[in-house]
Amino acid sequence: MQVAYSLESLSEHPLAKAVCVAAEEMEILEARSLMGFENIGGRGLLGFEANKHRLIAGSVPFMVEMNVNTSKYEEDIEELHSKGQTTICVAFDKELMGIIGVSDKIRENSKAAIERLKSMRIKTVLLTGDNRLAAEHIGKIVGTDEVVAEVLPTEKADVVKYYQDSGKVVMMVGDGINDAPALVQADIGCAMGGGSDIAIDSADMILMKSDLFDVARAVNLSRLAVRNIKQNLFWAFFYNSIGIPIAAGVLYPAFHLLLSPMIGALAMSLSSVFVVTNALRLRGKKL
Repeated sequence: MQVAYSLESLSEHPLAKAVCVAAEEMEILEARSLMGFENIGGRGLLGFEANKHRLIAGSVPFMVEMNVNTSKYEEDIEELHSKGQTTICVAFDKELMGIIGVSDKIRENSKAAIERLKSMRIKTVLLTGDNRLAAEHIGKIVGTDEVVAEVLPTEKADVVKYYQDSGKVVMMVGDGINDAPALVQADIGCAMGGGSDIAIDSADMILMKSDLFDVARAVNLSRLAVRNIKQNLFWAFFYNSIGIPIAAGVLYPAFHLLLSPMIGALAMSLSSVFVVTNALRLRGKKL
């Protein structure tokens, strides 16, 4: 655990923070001194001590890449994955020291939020770099339509582009550093208020609370606003297409009727009052 803490304390990844909290609860507060550190995006962490020993923490594929044999914990890894947990393998040089299981804490209203989005005819996709079994376990609990797992940060943007190329309008919701490329690529990038600074800077909109239900509320508000805008444009076009010719005297040749400037000004004001009042109706809508 000390090896894992030494590496994870230098990372900003949510999984790293979870490991650090667990290590601190175990009162493992002294990290090893590292002469070098490397964060390999979406795969793992690599550190070097002064005596050139390597400290490694990351996924199973990353361990294979680092020539670390994970076979002795293979059954344990599969069991953790089947329970929806992401495994972090910890190695010293080429020896696997142990594994750590980390699971996402599913918010109480996540399932209800997904159901709300699906009721609005929005397809939901769980896009994650976690192990496929763990991701599918979480996806099944919350009820997403599709699960795309084991993708690197740059590949998340590629997945978003794939849906865009198939004619979909894509809204990406994320809060981590690894979500930034996908947030930029998406038609609408939405960051959680409690997310990383990079995710917030990359997004088009920011939710003040880290509540997935606010995504459905934001979509519903946007739809209501667009509908309201269309109503106001139709009214303004219809009203002015009738009022302006009358004010210009189109009825005078046939009926000798002229619109008083005072009445014309009042009629124009009534149009503005209607548009503003119609827009204010949004305040009373339940999102």
